[in-house]
Amino acid sequence: MDLTAAGAVAGYDFSMLGLFLKADLVVKGVMVVLLLASVWCWAIIFDKMLRLRRLNRMADQFEEKFWSGGSLEELYDRIGGQPRDPMTAVFSAAMREWRRAASRGRSYDGSGREYLQERIDRVMQVTASRETDRNEKYMTFLASTGSTAPFVGLFGTVWGIMNSFQAIAVTRDTNLAVVAPGIAEALFATALGLIAAIPAVVAYNKLSRELDRYTGRLDAFAGEFSAILSRQMEDRG
Repeated sequence: MDLTAAGAVAGYDFSMLGLFLKADLVVKGVMVVLLLASVWCWAIIFDKMLRLRRLNRMADQFEEKFWSGGSLEELYDRIGGQPRDPMTAVFSAAMREWRRAASRGRSYDGSGREYLQERIDRVMQVTASRETDRNEKYMTFLASTGSTAPFVGLFGTVWGIMNSFQAIAVTRDTNLAVVAPGIAEALFATALGLIAAIPAVVAYNKLSRELDRYTGRLDAFAGEFSAILSRQMEDRG
């Protein structure tokens, strides 16, 4: 490489901002998309981490009150019709159905008890499913970003390399000063794709495990509460 080419390469701004500003319009669009995807992924990650921590803490507090031996009716009255977390929502849904049946002043035995038990189990299952869907909101975006961001970055890479070859064809010069800018822009697009994809994949796997663990905790509580209500129905019958 001669001194002129070396000077041209040295004078090119290879900083991230410089690569972005001098990039081709298509490559620049790819970079913007990947940056926005990365920012949104991190927002989802922090939101889910804080939410799961808060939900587990609230579940601990509720289970402590639930298993303290106090009256379930009084606990339901304190919670009211506005549960603050999925576990209290499951509890409130079951108690609401239980009170609705008790208000009719009927004693349940045989098929009637089984029907009431089935109704209570169904409302708990529906409530738990609704709360689980709410907790898993935006998780598909993490999965999609983790799987597609590298390919979006690769598209920017291919486009940048195509620009480099076009520059060679126009100038008929293979000096590094001709191809270096386009290759640098291309590699920068690849790097942005990986920056967006890697945290998304890692966070998706970790958050999925945490959400599955919390969902299992919710299902376990629903099963235990169902057994408690079943015993109370037998006593009333």
